[in-house]
Amino acid sequence: MTIDPHQPLRDDVRLLGNILGETLRTQEGTDIYEIVERVRALAKSARRGKSDDFNTLDALLQAQPVEDALTIARAFAHLLTLANIAEQHHRIRRRRHYQRDADRSPQRASFRETFAHLRKAGVSSEDLQAAIRNLRIELVFTAHPTEVVRRTLVQKQHRIADLLAIRDRTDLTLPERDAVVEALRGEVTASWWTDEVRHRRPTPLDEVRSGLVVFEQTLWDALPKYLRALDGALHEASGPSLPAEIAPIRFGSWMGGDRDGNPNVTAATTERACLLSRWMAADLYLREITTLRAELSLRSGSGELHQRVGETNEPYRALLRTVCDRLRATRASIEQLLNGEQPDPEMHTRMFWDAADLAEPLALCHRSLVETGLAVLANGRLLDIRRRLNAFGVTLVRLDLRQESGQHARAMGALSRALDVGDYQTWSEEERQEFLRKHLRDRGETLRAALSTIKQPDADIHDVFETFQAAARIHRESLGAYVISMARAPSDVLAVLLLQTMSGVTPPLRVVPLFETVADLRDAPSCLTTLFDIPEYRTTIANRQEVMIGYSDSAKDGGRLAAAWELYTAQERIVDASRAAGVHVTLFHGRGGTVGRGGGPTHLAIQSQPPGSVQGTLRVTEQGEMINAKFGLGEIALRTLELYTTATLPATLRPSAPPTAPWRKQMQDIADLSRASYRRTVYDSPEFLDYFRTATPEVELGELKIGSRPARRKAGKGVTSLRAIPWVFAWTQTRLMLPAWLGVGEALDQAI
Repeated sequence: MTIDPHQPLRDDVRLLGNILGETLRTQEGTDIYEIVERVRALAKSARRGKSDDFNTLDALLQAQPVEDALTIARAFAHLLTLANIAEQHHRIRRRRHYQRDADRSPQRASFRETFAHLRKAGVSSEDLQAAIRNLRIELVFTAHPTEVVRRTLVQKQHRIADLLAIRDRTDLTLPERDAVVEALRGEVTASWWTDEVRHRRPTPLDEVRSGLVVFEQTLWDALPKYLRALDGALHEASGPSLPAEIAPIRFGSWMGGDRDGNPNVTAATTERACLLSRWMAADLYLREITTLRAELSLRSGSGELHQRVGETNEPYRALLRTVCDRLRATRASIEQLLNGEQPDPEMHTRMFWDAADLAEPLALCHRSLVETGLAVLANGRLLDIRRRLNAFGVTLVRLDLRQESGQHARAMGALSRALDVGDYQTWSEEERQEFLRKHLRDRGETLRAALSTIKQPDADIHDVFETFQAAARIHRESLGAYVISMARAPSDVLAVLLLQTMSGVTPPLRVVPLFETVADLRDAPSCLTTLFDIPEYRTTIANRQEVMIGYSDSAKDGGRLAAAWELYTAQERIVDASRAAGVHVTLFHGRGGTVGRGGGPTHLAIQSQPPGSVQGTLRVTEQGEMINAKFGLGEIALRTLELYTTATLPATLRPSAPPTAPWRKQMQDIADLSRASYRRTVYDSPEFLDYFRTATPEVELGELKIGSRPARRKAGKGVTSLRAIPWVFAWTQTRLMLPAWLGVGEALDQAI
């Protein structure tokens, strides 16, 4: 008899649905419960094609008072949420099913399957080892107003998933099984009576704290498990184990640093965001090293260790006592700074500012244990801590700063007027470049003096200068890149480099142009070629350049199909332009969670990139609701990290063949037809805007307190000023999904 592997999922959904039904009956009454059941039955029947039942359903819903209609809608929303929880738990269940049986075919896209496939394809052990050691994937968490679920509810949902996991145990007694079901009833009832709506718009620092919770609750433990799994599979496939220093995946953040059109993100916000992540890192390391210190109660160590701590009965504990004291000082000093107090000078000087400073005593412990024949202890908790340190540093994440290119141009305009040499904003691109290069050569000294003469700059210009001055104050290990949204020209990049130079950001953050619209994607290669030919810029990049490509805005600009092809060809040309200049390029993908925002299966998306565009390095945004979906549960987070790795390796070692010339021409024709059709409706039709604002809840979404960032970059009612995410989000609420398909049908029809 064939066993259905998905029957446990159906059983979980049925159980949770029954519990929700019981909750409705007891909390809202039998009448509401029966209406919900009637709606569910009619909807299923209508979907099977019974039009009379659809009409009956329509009449039933039209007859409901608003309050009852809201309760009915909430019931179905809760049912879908519970089904999603069950499905996520089932993913974990299936993964464990594969891992229980060593003789079973490995799970698709697992380490075992991928390494075996690469070895069979002719990749040598040495090349596989080298590729993993050189892998650099960075996942950048961003706070987008698509995560509408309150953190309180997310935590309840995680507890439901934990209870489903307990219920899977085969050794549960009947009383224990009944207790699990009773606990599920409690969580479902508590969720039903918990307000789904935020009554206060979250601040950027609220978003920072929410992001850090993911590290504390899942990623902190998932990261070393991921590296142990990677190490074990690699050892099985090619021999040597990974050194502790190898960190294929690292983490970045835009939370508290992304000020593109968000006036709520200030310089003070950015500084506090960096302090909060450092506090969380110190707290997590303190917990781990305190436990490690309790474990290493050994009475002897190597000569090197005794030379450091002197003659003592427990040398490891003596060394780690100092480490723990410094971590406490780090945490206490940061708390004083967050409270607006002057930190205690002695504590402040003992802080761990650099990862290397914390790594040194841990490496000493490791060497001593190995030298004295205790490698089994060296490769336990201590190794996990060292691997965390290489991935998370002492900051957990490196914070990117982001601002729109026009704001930098306004700041440069204020400086040029202060120098009485004209208005930078009115100059041609060539004039801008000449001005910027001149002041880069004098290290911004003249502009630094001019800045002090500007009297009361407007708020936006003041924020630009404040941001760069804050970047100069913040410890360098807390910061990642400076991303320029809506980048179009070489001067956009040079302006940011100059603003950093004149503000004393040393060394300067790498400057990452973000090309978003179709026109900007097409111009990106020539922009980069010009930049690489400018000596004042080329000397700062050490032959490495990062380029970000925007999925959401390119899709809003030209439609999903046209955007996908433009993104593909832009990457090809960016790689070619960089290779011709002798520059290694890292592509930074600003992907969303939905298809309309450039989302899709992670593994497939990475392997679908143009040949040569993934050269062992990759940066990707994880946005809004996708953070919880991919990293909310520990085993799901572990699988997500595995998928990123097993997609990037083949794309690096065995890239796909480039498309043929006839295929490429046809794809370009289809993309052009699709884009023309899309823009004819969205941008050229006078009636479209009224239709959009009437047919979708776009206006109402702007009023919801679901994110710190305004829905629009600039004042106005048009599609152009509307951010890409609320644009897609509005259509999602009506299930019309216009951004994903508009223009595609007409283009394919003509092509066929």
